[in-house]
Amino acid sequence: MSNAAAAVDLTRELIRFDTINPPGNERACAEHLGGLLERAGYAIRYHEFGERRASLVARIGDGSGAPLCFTGHIDTVPLGAMPWSVDPFAAESEGDRLYGRGSSDMKSGVAAFVAVAIALAPRLARSPGLLLVITAGEETGCEGAGHLARVDGALEPAGAIVVAEPTANYPYVGHKGALWLRARTRGVTAHGSMPERGVNAIHKAAQAVAKLERFAFDVPPHPVLGPPTLNVGTIRGGLNINSVPDQAEIGIDIRTIPGQEQGALRAALARHLGDEVELEPIMEVDGVWTEPGHDWIREVYGVMAELLGEQPVARGATYFTDAAALTPACGGPPTVILGPGEPGMAHQTDEYCLISRIEQAYEANLRIAAKWCGL
Repeated sequence: MSNAAAAVDLTRELIRFDTINPPGNERACAEHLGGLLERAGYAIRYHEFGERRASLVARIGDGSGAPLCFTGHIDTVPLGAMPWSVDPFAAESEGDRLYGRGSSDMKSGVAAFVAVAIALAPRLARSPGLLLVITAGEETGCEGAGHLARVDGALEPAGAIVVAEPTANYPYVGHKGALWLRARTRGVTAHGSMPERGVNAIHKAAQAVAKLERFAFDVPPHPVLGPPTLNVGTIRGGLNINSVPDQAEIGIDIRTIPGQEQGALRAALARHLGDEVELEPIMEVDGVWTEPGHDWIREVYGVMAELLGEQPVARGATYFTDAAALTPACGGPPTVILGPGEPGMAHQTDEYCLISRIEQAYEANLRIAAKWCGL
């Protein structure tokens, strides 16, 4: 069996672990990977942040330089309401497609770098080596990565980071951040036949939504990632149809650009909405950006140009990744997002990854790691 085929087989193994988040249950999957890496010679540590919730950190090398970090998450989103035409945990394939929840987002990416880490292990003991950070809880706001960033000694400085999120093996050099907020309006309840005796919180919420449509970001667009965006994702209010509602809530999803100060943005939005609206943060993750002219990024571009048959240009992701927490925690190294999954298949019914992309990702990771470690 070729090592690239081993990456495909490992993808199948990982898909068969049900790590839907919530609740996650990533511990068993992390232990499976930890066992493989420990037998290959890696020092491993599990970091728990909840019942059956654990991230895995694995390290090999002689400390002669900063390691190359590969990172990915093993939790997945729920299956959704639409029925699947395949078993989402059977890892069945048809032609070049390997089906399953998490196949693209992002168990194929994790499998591709773990297979490389195992194949290179005998040659890495006398080199800067590799740092593998395999996280739980990414899908609900980088919980696992955030936990690792807060635990003393869980992480170490890295020389560079490869985030194996789905990019169809095209190297991205950054991603947007996310600021999720809950906006709450309050009123006074009354009988629905006498609305004049109450204060309608839904009316206030409707006015707030109209204001949100008119909110203008006071920053120029990023040259690659574009402008920040704002979306009203949820609105809830009222207890029954024949009462004046005394509370309503709006879910706001803002995608920020690197360098945008989220505290100042939250304050500006509060001023825009006025005193009738209470703002509560749900999640805050920063954007990530590495200049495409960085020497290591140029090196990655060179590797991928050979494999893709085209010279990469600067691109970024609209979604966020664990790099939001891990890149600053590992000393702010250059970071690339590069994985075999299909970006358009993330979170989809009948999710699949192309087997040929997993094999290509294996080769890409092999070359990037070998160059870093001087092999």
